[in-house]
Amino acid sequence: MSLAWMAWTPATTLFFIGIACLLVGMAVWVRLDPRNEPRQGVLGLVTQRGDRLFLSLLGAAFIHLGWIGLTPEAVPLWGGSLVSLVYAGLVFRFV
Repeated sequence: MSLAWMAWTPATTLFFIGIACLLVGMAVWVRLDPRNEPRQGVLGLVTQRGDRLFLSLLGAAFIHLGWIGLTPEAVPLWGGSLVSLVYAGLVFRFV
């Protein structure tokens, strides 16, 4: 199978490796701690681990889009990634 149709840059490769690692990590977490009771967080939503992961990924996409659109070109994108990690930690803790 040829994957030449996709622009496999290092950033693209890291993105897909990161998503795969997140999914594997969630699977391992479920195996180690199968209790996945819903909980109600500060937003009033009842969420489980998968819901919080989805909210984290969705928020990270918007954070990165905002980072790209609102910062000068000289500012590296890694800053947006760090903000996204902090956001994900807060989502998993409080939502």
